[in-house]
Amino acid sequence: MSPDLRLARPDDRPAVEALVHAAYSPYVHRNGLMPGPMRDDYGALIGDSRVHVVERDGALLGLVVLLPQQDAMLLDNVAVDPALHGSGIGRILLQFAEQAARDAGYGAIRLYTQEIMTENVALYTRIGYRETHRVEEKGLRRIYMLKTLAD
Repeated sequence: MSPDLRLARPDDRPAVEALVHAAYSPYVHRNGLMPGPMRDDYGALIGDSRVHVVERDGALLGLVVLLPQQDAMLLDNVAVDPALHGSGIGRILLQFAEQAARDAGYGAIRLYTQEIMTENVALYTRIGYRETHRVEEKGLRRIYMLKTLAD
């Protein structure tokens, strides 16, 4: 059975938070700092219809948080259950994010990742994102990236 992608519901919040914790906790060990997604208010994000989840048989496999901005859609968070890395769930979420940005009328999608998340930078570069700038925000050294979306 293929996974379903849908908007997160309020009752998904504990599972969303657990998934984010599982996906990002390895980075805490790398630099001792909690990544931005582990600091977010998922009750508010879910209430604002910003969180989409992939599930199969009632289990959350991954999620994406999309935030409309003035000039591009912000892919604020993409997280996959670590046990499912390499299964294609991340690809489903990234393709969904790009299509959602197009559907909302954006010609580009933006994201950021921490400098220590080198594997993420490499992945995003491979799929067409380019670095736009680096900043320190909330004590985290972030790399911002942008992808121009084809019609």
